[in-house]
Amino acid sequence: MKEDCIFCKIAAGEIPAATLYEDDDFRVILDLGPASRGHALILPKEHYADLSEIREETAEKVLPLAKKVSAAMTKALGCAGINLVQNNGEAAGQTVRHFHMHIIPRYVNGPKIVAWEPGSLSDDDKIQIVKAVKAEL
Repeated sequence: MKEDCIFCKIAAGEIPAATLYEDDDFRVILDLGPASRGHALILPKEHYADLSEIREETAEKVLPLAKKVSAAMTKALGCAGINLVQNNGEAAGQTVRHFHMHIIPRYVNGPKIVAWEPGSLSDDDKIQIVKAVKAEL
């Protein structure tokens, strides 16, 4: 636990939150600034600043938990879809430096929440990107 991290304090139960689910590794809470009705956050109880720091053992549990909570939300809230959002770094919209995943229920005729205008990708860009990323893998 990191002493100055608000999500560590929430995950540890030191700060009250509307908890949807909890186990030894995670607490799932309702977001206080929801993008839609039921918007929740998956918070690991251990502190990791972002995806690059999370332990493999913890990372392997995030998606199955997101699936479980998403299925429960779909049934309980009647949403038409779900967005899973995980931001890394300020440029990507991460405002709290504690790994977390957003579960955002989507409703028919609801607002656009996670959307972008499709760009383009030239053949040269594809070659350059593939070469650069493969070199790092």
